[in-house]
Amino acid sequence: MKSIILISLQILLVFSAFGQIQRNRIGLQSEKIPVRWDEGLPLGNGLIGELIWQKEDKLRFSLDHSELWDMRPMQELHTPGFNYQWVKEQVLADNYAAVQKIGDKPYDREPAPSKIPGAALEFEVKDWGGVKQATLNIETAEATISWQNGVKMTSFVHAKQNIGYFRFENLNDLTLKLLAPKYEGSSGNTAGGPVAGDDLARLGYKQGEVTQSGQSYRYIQQGWGGFYYEVYVKWKKINPKTIEGSWAISAHYPNKPQPEAQKIVASAPSYSAAWQSHQNWWTNFWAKSSVSLPDPVLEKQYYLELYKFGSAARSNTPPISLQAVWTADNGRIPPWKGDFHHDLNTQLSYWPAYSANHLEEAMGYLNHLDQNREQYKKYTKWYFGSNGLNVPGVTTLLGEEMGGWIQYSLSPTVSAWLAQHYYLHWRYSMDKDFLKTRAYPWFKEVAQHLEEITYIDKNGYRQLPLSSSPEINDNKKSAWFLENTNYDLALMRFLFAKANELALELNLPTEAEHYSKILNQFQSYHLSDNKELNFSKDLPYNQSHRHFSHLMAIHPLGEIRWENGTKDQEIIQNSLKLLDKVGPAWWCGYSYAWEGNLKARAKDGEGAAAALTDFATAFCSTNSFHLNGDQTKSGKSNMTYRPFTLEGNFAYAAGIQEMLLQSYAGQIEVFPAIPQKWLQASFKDLRAEGAFLVSAQKTNGMVSSIEIKAEKGGKTKVKLPFKNHSIEFNKGVKVISQNTEFMELAFEKNGSIKIKNDAKK
Repeated sequence: MKSIILISLQILLVFSAFGQIQRNRIGLQSEKIPVRWDEGLPLGNGLIGELIWQKEDKLRFSLDHSELWDMRPMQELHTPGFNYQWVKEQVLADNYAAVQKIGDKPYDREPAPSKIPGAALEFEVKDWGGVKQATLNIETAEATISWQNGVKMTSFVHAKQNIGYFRFENLNDLTLKLLAPKYEGSSGNTAGGPVAGDDLARLGYKQGEVTQSGQSYRYIQQGWGGFYYEVYVKWKKINPKTIEGSWAISAHYPNKPQPEAQKIVASAPSYSAAWQSHQNWWTNFWAKSSVSLPDPVLEKQYYLELYKFGSAARSNTPPISLQAVWTADNGRIPPWKGDFHHDLNTQLSYWPAYSANHLEEAMGYLNHLDQNREQYKKYTKWYFGSNGLNVPGVTTLLGEEMGGWIQYSLSPTVSAWLAQHYYLHWRYSMDKDFLKTRAYPWFKEVAQHLEEITYIDKNGYRQLPLSSSPEINDNKKSAWFLENTNYDLALMRFLFAKANELALELNLPTEAEHYSKILNQFQSYHLSDNKELNFSKDLPYNQSHRHFSHLMAIHPLGEIRWENGTKDQEIIQNSLKLLDKVGPAWWCGYSYAWEGNLKARAKDGEGAAAALTDFATAFCSTNSFHLNGDQTKSGKSNMTYRPFTLEGNFAYAAGIQEMLLQSYAGQIEVFPAIPQKWLQASFKDLRAEGAFLVSAQKTNGMVSSIEIKAEKGGKTKVKLPFKNHSIEFNKGVKVISQNTEFMELAFEKNGSIKIKNDAKK
């Protein structure tokens, strides 16, 4: 098969108050249909998804629903006496095999709990001749395939409704089948482990029945614990040469009524009628922000990432899991059970949402966390014996703990990292009600948990009983540390610092003072003699590793900042220099994406662009899916496997945004980390902390204009990239102070300002 070629499908001219930005909408196009499920053309809406590919001589739609889950409890995890304190006792007694038997091994051994696949549609196409073109238009979220005999297929998953559509033109008749996953009658290749995935037959289901009635199919599959799901597809002739159809999946849990798939299809509007509302949603999505880069590889990948985010995230659907709405269609349980990994994966998946101005889609993540608070509190009390709130590092759809490498799946600081997303939503939206009713209560309960489980050591420092650094030393006894690692230290320092900030914002001085007191009980970060961040006090960064856990204080937490001056700059520069020196032997694709963000925070545009280019060109499938390993086998990593997960894709998009706009340090800075050779670049309506929408343009190597709109009003500082400038005021803007480097501005709500470079060309 010829590789799918990333090309520009459409050029959209976006007009702004300060000029014209050319924005490339990038899609997928090939002269062949993809022949692997993980190279398929992806469509989705956060709840359901579709992958279009060719299996043998059939056109195949792999159908998925984000709520298809086997949620049986993980065996042995709740063995009486198993808890955080007992684990420490076994570590000290050199009896760690007993811990692994209960906490780690069942995750590898048992097939569930796990995400499960839906079904597939297969169409007979072998007599239609060769394929002329297979495309994915990400502007319209529609896939199109045309054949040599004139047949044309189009398909979309409706952006807002639980239904998918397909249309075949220039065709007299259509032969298709609805195929169920093989829950019985496996090939004999059973247990595959968490990466390869177990055979679906290991779940022990009785195979569901597919029934046909005229031009429709219905499939009902019973799962575990009273759960079942239904798939329904129906098609009909619209005219002698056009056939249209639609499909739906419905997930049914006890005591949670849901519309049945058959009824969804029966009441659905036609293809043409549904198209307009689908298009309205995507038009609005793309209008939120845009970027224009002189590097076609980076720009193409960026828009593909935003497209996938728009396909996988909604405020009213489950958050993005490892594969979101594109579960593996290979007869197996998906890699790492398709679960919610909170030791990195879910967090990275939402990094780009804030600056890209997609706060609404990101709310699905926070809604999920809030909906499962009682489950998290139950877990926190059981495992840690503490009040307050912590989240398991690996969970089911309902937030239940799954175990597996408990240093991370049962980490004591997971909720502190998740708290950052509450903080970011507050800072990027300035929604005072959200701060009061959701963000601050989360911080308060996480702080209670961490205060209760930590203790003051003989040196007066607050310590965790057991600390770790994902995923250093894997799941061995040596992966536990008896003094806070830089990873846990960064998260706890962040948590209490921001709890203090939020309490002051809400005029709660007593609570703020308490958090400040706790914060001051934590030690400083562990540094080498060369001012490099260590893993821990006694473990320097001395091994290539995929998870940059020791650098959390730089990014994403921003506790060590370039803007703080030479001391922090030295730590950042030396730590990243060592990261490059040790090398990427055991990096995944997401490591390169994360490195792009780190280099951007270090104001290293060349380094950021290089890391993100490596991600886009070596670690992605032909359809842009992140495949973890180096697909070029060119030495970018020793890992050359291809399990598909999404966090690397979205961390990449965040890296591009960090290159163009930074606001985490209390100031707005445009183009803080772009290569010198980028003489032309621009962006429109990227969102900054403080609920400011920022647009900027670079022309002939110089920043030519900056425009700032204040959604909620307030003050901000702008770093000035030019010496001579003129200002165009809209309503409600006042210059408080300015010098050659900064301008401080005060905005009323919806006030705006445009700053132009008046330097002589």
